[in-house]
Amino acid sequence: MTGGPIFIAGPDRSGTTLLFALLASHPNISMVRRTNMWRYFHKRYGGLDEPKNFERCFGDMLRYNRIQNFLRPDAERIKREFSLGSPTYGRLFALFHQHHAERLGKTRWGDKSLHTEHYVDEVLAEFPDAKILHMARDPRDRYASVRKRHGRDTPRLGGANGRWLFSMNRAIRNQKKYPDQYKIVRFEDLALEPESTLKDVCAFIGEEYVPEMLTMSGAMDHRDGGGNSSFGKIEPGKISSKPIGRYHSVLSQVEIACIQMFTGKFMQKLGYERMPVRLSPAEAFKFYGQVLPSSLMRAAGWMLLNEIKIKRGEPLPHARMLPESASGIEGQYV
Repeated sequence: MTGGPIFIAGPDRSGTTLLFALLASHPNISMVRRTNMWRYFHKRYGGLDEPKNFERCFGDMLRYNRIQNFLRPDAERIKREFSLGSPTYGRLFALFHQHHAERLGKTRWGDKSLHTEHYVDEVLAEFPDAKILHMARDPRDRYASVRKRHGRDTPRLGGANGRWLFSMNRAIRNQKKYPDQYKIVRFEDLALEPESTLKDVCAFIGEEYVPEMLTMSGAMDHRDGGGNSSFGKIEPGKISSKPIGRYHSVLSQVEIACIQMFTGKFMQKLGYERMPVRLSPAEAFKFYGQVLPSSLMRAAGWMLLNEIKIKRGEPLPHARMLPESASGIEGQYV
């Protein structure tokens, strides 16, 4: 393998999959998504120099359906090679990715998993040469996309504000702390000026830009699905700027006012301008009497609960765990 690993961070509905598809189309880079290794496995089992700890961790990783489906690990090879070097979590994670990259004929690996921004200190402790790209998006358009995906649900507004703030606060902190290894990439820049933005991204990660990246040929499911918008069909392989400013026609004045009040400070830091909002007396009553207090409580609650989850560690989602027989490890691990 040449070059350190590449990680894509950022909240959902922010363009992380678009960047994943573009990077996966580079001839040197193997990209996978949703392995959630840092979220569910990193340092959860004790020292891996203890055989029992390794067996439990390794067995769970093999049974996690997204690792199994996206990386297709060779369990015996990973176990054999892991025994020949230092027993660290980072090295174990790397073996899964390196073998996958080798099968694709790629010389460098990367991963796109949500919430990676909250584990950056751990990532860089394991991989000091890693590069991390954090996707940012206008919080109003992001919420419009959430609404499109999940339907109209006003109580979701507080959680959406909390998720965006939680992520962008970490992004700005991480970029300041690790300026040579952490970079914020705006969805709007990638959609409006994909070539120049990708050239900048490639310079940051230390790879030569190649036009083939814009074909998204390395992520055919994303390419053939029609690009990067949940609002209507887009020609396969094309990057659309239609999602930019979509909130004007999707969100109410009350929703826009709420998002801007919550996120305005960080919007400004990231180059997003607040729009003037005029509320009718009825809208103002609804905003101050119902939406604002409810959203404030939900946003604060969401951020607090997720801070606790990150510190304590999130349990493996049982719905995503394969039976031992399905993962080819029946009888080997307990």
